[in-house]
Amino acid sequence: MPRQLTRRLLGLAAGATLTAGLLAAAAPTALAAPTTARHRPAPTADVSFAGTVALSNCSGSLVRVPSATDDDKALVLTNGHCLETGMPGPGEVIVDQPSNRRFSLLSADGQDSVGTLTASTVEYSTMTDTDVTLYQVDQTYGEIRQQYGIAALALSTAHPTAGTDIAVVSGYWQQTYSCAIDGFVPELHEADWVWKDSVRYTEPCHVIGGTSGSPVVDTATGQVVAINNTTNEDGARCTLNNPCEVDADGTVTVHQGIGYAEETYLLATCIQGSTINLDSACPLPKP
Repeated sequence: MPRQLTRRLLGLAAGATLTAGLLAAAAPTALAAPTTARHRPAPTADVSFAGTVALSNCSGSLVRVPSATDDDKALVLTNGHCLETGMPGPGEVIVDQPSNRRFSLLSADGQDSVGTLTASTVEYSTMTDTDVTLYQVDQTYGEIRQQYGIAALALSTAHPTAGTDIAVVSGYWQQTYSCAIDGFVPELHEADWVWKDSVRYTEPCHVIGGTSGSPVVDTATGQVVAINNTTNEDGARCTLNNPCEVDADGTVTVHQGIGYAEETYLLATCIQGSTINLDSACPLPKP
């Protein structure tokens, strides 16, 4: 990503200004495949691209919770900072916003788009406590499977576990990063945003611009346990493009080159079928 504010949060929202850009992909004309060896790890044999999507500048995935039926409208998951209308500010929560965002649904080998999905609404989007945008599309899970032969990825309803082998599957780059969950961060601070109980990757997952919104898949279960969102590139402390860890007693730690993701199990508990339910039992931030 360029050295200004165009690359960091691993993908910049389409149409957003370049005033905040955690690992964002550059504009399409400026995009180029990573060239260094550390950015091109070998693909993970156990995880395919089926169920992943490519956005204009980010990655994402077609996801499903246990309560969903084939007749429910399907959901696409990406980052809050990938929202097409601009990144939500601290404390901002967006629900039930009209959308016509388009997503390329990838084949299992990631080499081709098997079809295009179109959003009807933004079900939920925020960068407070987590970094997520959830879209509802105009086709049902059953229709997508029948037309394209692609099933949605299952969202885990359980907190992930340290040491778990994971794959970060980027539909934008058609690239898979393989590593493990190194641990969890009480608070991850980047510029004005604070994320809670974030996943820290082990060193091999050198995620880059455009991988924002990639599903983080438990390779043993095939379930989505988190959503990829940022990395500390320059070693700076708590600044844009350089998240820092803050523990329970306020100690700040910086891990240059280490990537992070936001857990999705709380999101899964707030979805009924394909609709977000922000009642008192849902722990997600509310408008």
